[in-house]
Amino acid sequence: MYGFSTKFNGSYDEAIESVTQELAKEGFGILTEIDVKATLKKKLDVDKRPYIILGACNPTLANQAISAEPDIGLLLPCNVVVREEEDLSITVSFMDPEAVLKLVNHPDVQGLAAQVKEKLLRVRAALS
Repeated sequence: MYGFSTKFNGSYDEAIESVTQELAKEGFGILTEIDVKATLKKKLDVDKRPYIILGACNPTLANQAISAEPDIGLLLPCNVVVREEEDLSITVSFMDPEAVLKLVNHPDVQGLAAQVKEKLLRVRAALS
């Protein structure tokens, strides 16, 4: 599996705010916000439920990863998806850094991936 998720007890906007705050507690900032719903409406005139991709980055760990493997930026940042389901519930999903970074055959990167996963699992637990 390449990710893990949780249901959020609150609104879509509250989920984005909460996940951003919880990520900050673990040293992550949001580098990018991709509003998939708005993009698909603009580009394809397709109506979708609210769906946003947050590109989260922990600068300290990202620096260590880039130092170990310069091309690792191809696999960064850690994406977090907040989406509204058909039943109007909210799901927050996280990229599993260990699964993604297995593509990089470097022991230092594997250790960093485990650290990042621990942090993201704490964020998920705080949202549950």
